[in-house]
Amino acid sequence: MKKLKSKELKPLEVRVENDNVERAISTLKRRMATEGVLKTLKQKRYNVKPAIANKVKSLEAERRRRKERKMRTN
Repeated sequence: MKKLKSKELKPLEVRVENDNVERAISTLKRRMATEGVLKTLKQKRYNVKPAIANKVKSLEAERRRRKERKMRTN
């Protein structure tokens, strides 16, 4: 069995049960958000210079750290 690398994308599958397409679509959107598919698509839409990409990456990391600290104190 081959391990998936972090950059590899796995196919997302959502089953439609009882002809409830709306629920399946909302489930798909939720899964895409948690997997980061939409974020990746938005990032790849434009060519970003490496310096700007590094700056954005560090800002996001700082935001995550702040959020994690806030969650620990509460």
